[in-house]
Amino acid sequence: MPDSTRPAGPRPPSSVLVTGAAGNLGREVVDRLRAHGVRVRSLVRHQTPARAGVESVVGDLTDPAAVREALVGVDAVFLIWPLLDSTSAHALVAELAAAAPRVVYLSTTAIDDEAARQSDPITQVHSDMEALLREADLRPVVLRSDTLASNTRGWASQLREGNVVSGLDIARTAVVDERDVADAAAAVLLAHPLDVGLHVLTGPEALSRADQVAHLGAALRRRLRFQALPADLARSRMLADGRPEPLVEALIAASVRRPESNRVTDHIERLTGRPAGTFAQWAMDHAADFN
Repeated sequence: MPDSTRPAGPRPPSSVLVTGAAGNLGREVVDRLRAHGVRVRSLVRHQTPARAGVESVVGDLTDPAAVREALVGVDAVFLIWPLLDSTSAHALVAELAAAAPRVVYLSTTAIDDEAARQSDPITQVHSDMEALLREADLRPVVLRSDTLASNTRGWASQLREGNVVSGLDIARTAVVDERDVADAAAAVLLAHPLDVGLHVLTGPEALSRADQVAHLGAALRRRLRFQALPADLARSRMLADGRPEPLVEALIAASVRRPESNRVTDHIERLTGRPAGTFAQWAMDHAADFN
């Protein structure tokens, strides 16, 4: 497998469309591709300040005309599907099939390949997207990622006000550093010959939310604790914060129904040449985000 900092073998110049480029993971993927001299294009809902070496197309993944424009001259796509329903993805997949780039899709480790239906709407839409891409004969490379460490940035406002993080509890999973996922994604996008198939990206240990809060406390040198909220109270708080109701219900369903996973893989090391980093190290590196 290629190292993301030293891709194997010569390859032709490439141009990559990165969706979700403004997000925690997307920004990291863009940085790695730019470091390799790749031409990067992003699809953004609103015009944003120019970023060196990154061309932007204004639109979204549900707009076939914008997708068509964004795909011109592109030979690879890093795809993050942002919606809780795959219905509007049919037009996107048709545009991808017409343009025929290599597609690297970010999915989730929560998918149960033996289940007729998945545990919750978030997992279900990822399963549906994988199926749509395969059925279109796009031969996608699927990166099933575990919970991203960067999700804990959502706790920053609570930690600026006190030492308690309250919210929905979720099943224990092998939380993964988004920088490692970006390294793996870049390795796959830059691979020559083309990498194919499925990679399961996890951190090195399964952690509960209480475990993550404890690691953040160690990094911040504070005694922190996690307080699990009942679903009804969590629902009312998230709605009061302005989160869309479908997203709130999906998050609650994931909290209640998603099973615990202690699965840990070495797929990040296979792709990048080094082991996945720990959440404790991520917390140390990002302590300033919580002050």
